[in-house]
Amino acid sequence: MKNTDYSSILSALPFSLTGAQARAAEEIAADMAKKRQMCRILCGDVGSGKTAVAAIAAYISVSNGYQCALMVPTEILAKQHYSELCPLFEKLGYRCSLLVGSLKASEKKAVQASIAGGENCPDLIIGTHALLTDKVVFKNLGLIITDEQHRFGANQRAALGEKSESAHTLVMSATPIPRTLSLVYYGDLDRSVLDELPPGRLKVGTFTVDESYRARLNGFMKKQAEEGHRTYVVCPAIEESESATDDPDNIYDIDFMGEASENEPQLKGAVEYSAKLKEQLPTLRIGFVHGKLKTAEKDAVMSDFAEGRLDVLVSTTVIEVGVNVPEATLMVVENAERFGLSQLHQLRGRVGRGKAKSYCILVSDTKNETSRQRLEIMCNLSDGYLIAEEDLKLHGPGDFFANGGIIRQHGAALAPITEESDKELYENAVSAAKELIDCDPTLSLPEHANLAKIVQKMLIGTENTIN
Repeated sequence: MKNTDYSSILSALPFSLTGAQARAAEEIAADMAKKRQMCRILCGDVGSGKTAVAAIAAYISVSNGYQCALMVPTEILAKQHYSELCPLFEKLGYRCSLLVGSLKASEKKAVQASIAGGENCPDLIIGTHALLTDKVVFKNLGLIITDEQHRFGANQRAALGEKSESAHTLVMSATPIPRTLSLVYYGDLDRSVLDELPPGRLKVGTFTVDESYRARLNGFMKKQAEEGHRTYVVCPAIEESESATDDPDNIYDIDFMGEASENEPQLKGAVEYSAKLKEQLPTLRIGFVHGKLKTAEKDAVMSDFAEGRLDVLVSTTVIEVGVNVPEATLMVVENAERFGLSQLHQLRGRVGRGKAKSYCILVSDTKNETSRQRLEIMCNLSDGYLIAEEDLKLHGPGDFFANGGIIRQHGAALAPITEESDKELYENAVSAAKELIDCDPTLSLPEHANLAKIVQKMLIGTENTIN
């Protein structure tokens, strides 16, 4: 990118950047000015302002004549980003488009044609997994931004990257999954951190309870409603007869490492459990939402909850991202052992957005030791990056290269990061590797012949898989 001046979008923003946001924006601009592709992760807890920094990166791309694609995991979040970013970019003279699965076939076709360079060709394209289809061809994609990257599989993130040979990449997450976090240590991702939260934001009290606390928990939900507050209840499945993977909003971060044994608790389904709560708490207004509902139905329920016509919202993880209800002060996660740490941290981030004290209650009867450790981590830590580091220690980083077309998001590594001292070792290794690449980028020197053979063997069939 020849021009990395982003002062125009700073003037258009209705607020001033925090110090952390300004620092991250400068790091991204510096990367995009280089001849090599940027590959950077933007880490920051919910509410730290990742979207504003992403908007600056997008502006640098479009102001240089390139398109920017912003991919998010749910339509709720895609529409939220579109409603916020479209007026901003149009004010600056750039077109925006929204591409989501619920569009009519004719609408999708029109958007796809414009993205490829047709009439009203957009500069900024915001979408869900709909961006990954073969029918989406970009005119000149210069920047790929993946929001809530932990909700996408590695192959999915790679699929978007394959739509451009030279696009810069920015991924964002409050809790980077172990595989992505380990890539930071190994040097394949540069890291920007937003370590400042909005002033006045209170820490969310987090506790783990079992079924013996059910009556007290129901009483607490009733007390929250009486005080004018609202409650989320998240279940891992839609129907109790279904598995967690039957919900399209819930498939990327469910933990499958032993929790599904016959001795483990049955999964609660949002549909049945909302009916049960209505019987147990007849004075409360209770609704439910999940990924298989039609978009209009989901929007109506979410609107009722946001505007106070519901006291309790029972849901799958469709509400994990893109939902902002300041009056919600209680998050209850059923079968909490079945969720990954990234999801639990994101779900906790749905509360604590107002002035009232907020709580996150993790309900679990699991006897699995690893699961109990993970729930304890959630109770003891509030920083998303620290949570991800603990997850890395428990689960391992996963695969760095495809094995038969499959990339594990976590799992044992040949050289796991186990101690704080390991970080320094990896940093030194990364520094040495970069020096080697600078002096011999193709590994063609005789003294690097053996190394070249090893690298070539590792890279066979793994194009665009390190994301």
